[in-house]
Amino acid sequence: MEMAIPLRSAFTPSFSLTTQNPRRSFSFSSSLLRNQIFGRALSSTSITKTPVNFGSGNSVGGSVKCSVSGATESAAERRSQLTRRSDIRNIAIVAHVDHGKTTLVDAMLKQAKVFRENQVVQERIMDSNDLERERGITILSKNTSITYKDTKINIIDTPGHSDFGGEVERILNMVEGVLLVVDSVEGPMPQTRFVLKKALEFGHAVVVVVNKIDRPSARPDYVVNSTFELFIELNASDEQCDFQVIYASGIKGKAGLSSDNMGDDLGPLFESITRCIPGPRIDKDGALQMLATNIEYDEHKGRIAIGRLHAGVLQRGMDVRVCTTDDACRYARISELFVYEKFSRVAAEQVEAGDICAVCGIADIQIGETIADKASGKPLPAIKVEEPTVKMSFSINTSPFVGREGKYVTSRNLRDRLSRELERNLAMRVEDSETADTFIVSGRGTLHITILIENMRREGYEFMVGPPKVISKKVDDQLLEPYEIAIVEVPEEHMGPVVELLGRRRGQMFDMQGVGSEGTTLLKYKIPTRGLLGLRNAILTASRGTAILNTIFDSYGPWAGDISTRDQGSLVAFEDGTSTSYALSSSQERGKMFIGPGVDVYKGQIVGIHQRPGDLSLNVCKKKAATNIRSNKEQTVVLDTPLDYSLDDCIEYIQEDELVEVTPLSIRMCKNAKVARKTR
Repeated sequence: MEMAIPLRSAFTPSFSLTTQNPRRSFSFSSSLLRNQIFGRALSSTSITKTPVNFGSGNSVGGSVKCSVSGATESAAERRSQLTRRSDIRNIAIVAHVDHGKTTLVDAMLKQAKVFRENQVVQERIMDSNDLERERGITILSKNTSITYKDTKINIIDTPGHSDFGGEVERILNMVEGVLLVVDSVEGPMPQTRFVLKKALEFGHAVVVVVNKIDRPSARPDYVVNSTFELFIELNASDEQCDFQVIYASGIKGKAGLSSDNMGDDLGPLFESITRCIPGPRIDKDGALQMLATNIEYDEHKGRIAIGRLHAGVLQRGMDVRVCTTDDACRYARISELFVYEKFSRVAAEQVEAGDICAVCGIADIQIGETIADKASGKPLPAIKVEEPTVKMSFSINTSPFVGREGKYVTSRNLRDRLSRELERNLAMRVEDSETADTFIVSGRGTLHITILIENMRREGYEFMVGPPKVISKKVDDQLLEPYEIAIVEVPEEHMGPVVELLGRRRGQMFDMQGVGSEGTTLLKYKIPTRGLLGLRNAILTASRGTAILNTIFDSYGPWAGDISTRDQGSLVAFEDGTSTSYALSSSQERGKMFIGPGVDVYKGQIVGIHQRPGDLSLNVCKKKAATNIRSNKEQTVVLDTPLDYSLDDCIEYIQEDELVEVTPLSIRMCKNAKVARKTR
C-alpha cells in the first residue's frame, strides 16, 4: 500500500509504507529523512527568530525548521480567545530508563551558565535523593529552568522506569512539549512507547533526541526509522509525525542536526526547543486557575504546591479559592510565591499565566486541586493516572525481635505513613484488609512499592510485607490478569536457557532480532505479570549476569493458568538462639545459607534456600558438646560465604506462606504463622 503523509514544507516527500499483516514495515533512506524532514531549515510562523550559528568552529548543517502549523493554531486560539507567551517554554524530558535524560539535563544546565566556572558539581545533579543516587535511577520528577536568548525554559526531569509512570502522567499536565530521548543503539524501548503515547494523547509537540551518538555501535538511521514507526503505531497526527530530530551526546555536551556533523555545544538542541515547542497557551485576563501537579514539603514553609498557572495572575498575599469540584471549595491565602530560576527557587511578588511556580500557605493542598480566583474561580479537569497492577500486604512486625531497631512499630504509625504517601503518590492505592493491623498497598509494579518500603525503613519504621500479587479482575464472568511486554537483551550463547525460562512462565515470544555488532539478541515477549514476579534474579542466573530485562504493562488478558515461580523450598530455623559455626557446617550441606555464625535467629526465620522442593527445619544454634576427653586437634570448620540478599531480592524470593521483616538495620525473611506451612 502506498501512502503519502503530508508535511508542512515547500515540498511534500512521500514515504513508502508497506503494510504486511500483522505488522507494518517502513522503508526509506536515511538521507531522505535527515535532509527532507528532520534537518530542514527551521522557522515558525508564530515565533520569528533568525537562524543562529552554533558552536565556535563546526557548522551544524543548517538551521532548524519545525512543523508547528501557525495558521491552524491561530485559528484555534481565536476560537478560544487564548494567546501564547513567546518568552517561556515548558518542557519535560522523557525516555526509557538509562537512555541519558538526567545526564543531558546536566549538560544543559552547565552550558546555560547555571553554575560558576570553578563550581564543583556532582554528576546527575537532578538525582538529589539518596535512593536515586544509590540505584542510579530517577524516582521523583524535579523542576529547574535555564534562560536561552531571553527565553525562559522550564525543564522537568522525569523518571524512566515504567513503575514510576504515574510521575510522568502528572508532569505532562504542566508542559506544552517533550524532549523524547532515545538511545542511539537500543532505539525505542517499552517506556519510550509509554511516555510517547501519553505525550501524543495530550497533543504535545515532540522533539526526538537521539542520545549517546558517540557510542561505537551507534545506529542513528535505524533508531530514527524505529521512532517514526512508533509514532505511526500510536496513531500520531501528521503534524506530530513531522518531528524534529537532534543528535546529541549528553556526556560530551554536543548536539547537531546530523549524526556525522555535530556542533561544539548544545546550541542546536536549545534552538529546537525555542522553535519547535510552542509557548504556553494562556488566558492572561481570565480568572485565576492553577492546577497543583506536584507537592513538596518544607519544615519551615509546610506544604508547597507546584504547578503551571493556566490563567490570570497570582500574587503573594492574595486570597484564593481551592477547588476540587464545583461543590467542594475552600478559601486560603498565598503566603509565599516562588518561581524556578536556574537551579533554585526564587521568591516572586507575582507570577503571570504560563509560568511554573511554587505556592506556599495552603496547609491542606492536594495534588489535582485547583487554586482559583476567589470570586469566580472554576476547577480545572482532575489528573488521571492508570490503575495499579500489583499489590502487597503491609502489617505490623510480629517477630520476637520487634522494637529492637525501629522507632515506629504500631499499626497507627503504619496507617499514618501510608496515608501521607497517598497525598503525593497518585498511582498508589491503600486499602484496609480483614485485620486491623494489615493494609493492602497497590502500585504500578514491584519496584514502585519497594521504593516506598525502603523509604519507610530509612525513616525508622518496622513492619512486615507479604509477597507481591497481581490485581486480577472479572469481565463478563471471565477472569482477566495483567499482561506485560518484556524485552530481554541477551548474548546469543545464553539465549537457550533464557527462552526456556520465559516459556515456563507462560511467556509468548512475538519478535526476535539481532542488536548491534556485539552478538546480542533482542527477545520480545508478552507475558503475564505473575510470570515476571521473581524473574529478574532467575534470568540473571540463567544468563550468567549478562541479560538485561525491561518490562511495561500492556493490557489485561485471560488467566494464563498456574505458574511455578520457585522450584526450591526454604531452610527454616528450628528454635530461637544464636547461630554457631558447628551447626552451620552441617546445615550448609542442605542448601545455601543466608546467615553466618553469631547471628541472632528466631523460630520460623528463613535462614537459607533448600536444595530441593519443600521446606526443611534446621537447628542452626546447636553447639558442640563439651566432653572431658582431650582431643589432639580441634576440627577446622570451613563455611561457605552466606548469600547477601537485598530488599528487592527478598521480595522476589518469598512465596505465599512467607513474609519479609523490614527494620531500619536488618532485612529478614520468615514463615507466615497464619498460613498453613509446608514443612518437611
